[in-house]
Amino acid sequence: MPPTATSFTDIARSRRSVRRFLPDPLSPTVIRGVLEDAQTAPSNCNVQPWTVHIVSGAVRDTLSKELLKADEEELVSSDFTFDYADFGEGTYLERAHSQAATVYQAMGIPRSDRTARKTAARENLNFYGAPHVAFLFMPAFGDGVRVAGDIGMYAQNFLLSLTARGLGGVPQTMLGLYADTVREVLDIPQDLKLLFGISFGTADQTASINSFRMGRVPLEQNVVLHETPGVLDKR
Repeated sequence: MPPTATSFTDIARSRRSVRRFLPDPLSPTVIRGVLEDAQTAPSNCNVQPWTVHIVSGAVRDTLSKELLKADEEELVSSDFTFDYADFGEGTYLERAHSQAATVYQAMGIPRSDRTARKTAARENLNFYGAPHVAFLFMPAFGDGVRVAGDIGMYAQNFLLSLTARGLGGVPQTMLGLYADTVREVLDIPQDLKLLFGISFGTADQTASINSFRMGRVPLEQNVVLHETPGVLDKR
């Protein structure tokens, strides 16, 4: 039976980014199911441009070690730019700062403790303890914007499928900052570009970092209506 609108709403609105996982690996059947759900994502001209590498076990541990080493040696090799300065001085930067403050507060790390913040950030490279990681690669078509949009839709399907199964995941831009390291360990050709990764598994419900919900701004800040009355009326 197809899922109802109510069940989809529950899944979509309960999804959150998990930042501490139990080490227990998921079954092959579960992982395949998530991948099959993700595969239904739409894409421009149906080119389905995603190439997804699932990393587990000893390869996962080796890759984590190499990523941490690259971070220590400042060997950044991002295929796509990322800089907080690009957010400007307004709304987007304020939202980014609010997100960081919320995460560090949940971890009990004060703003002034830069060492603890760096250590916490490096947990990205240990995949927050997750037993599995999905690395999302894309071909370089044109300026890459449409392809990246396709990858985003694939990733959202992936994350919602995890949520529907009582599991968790977290999309991680930081994993994309070390694209050459990932390609070298996984033997991936240079013409595939790493957008980001998703660590996934079973959430550790006892971890304080998983105890909060990241807020969203009101619809009025993102949506402009044209001849569509009543949608944004107060309820």
